[in-house]
Amino acid sequence: VMKNLDLIITVDTATAHLAGGLGVPVVLLLPFSTDWRWLAHRTDSPWYPSMRILQQRTPFDWEALVQELYLVLTERITLLESK
Repeated sequence: VMKNLDLIITVDTATAHLAGGLGVPVVLLLPFSTDWRWLAHRTDSPWYPSMRILQQRTPFDWEALVQELYLVLTERITLLESK
């Protein structure tokens, strides 16, 4: 099913691992305090080239994270429209 999607947006790391392993474009939304395996202050993953990581800059600030996601989606749509 994932291979048929254009993009997966998730807060669930199991879903993110599966999508990344399949090479499906995925945006992972992480809380401020997260597992060390996602590496601090990075928006990419060395293990999953198709993954974009967005992490809260301050605890519990999901609004700012969703605004950042909006910018990522706008950028992606602009790229698709230019093709």
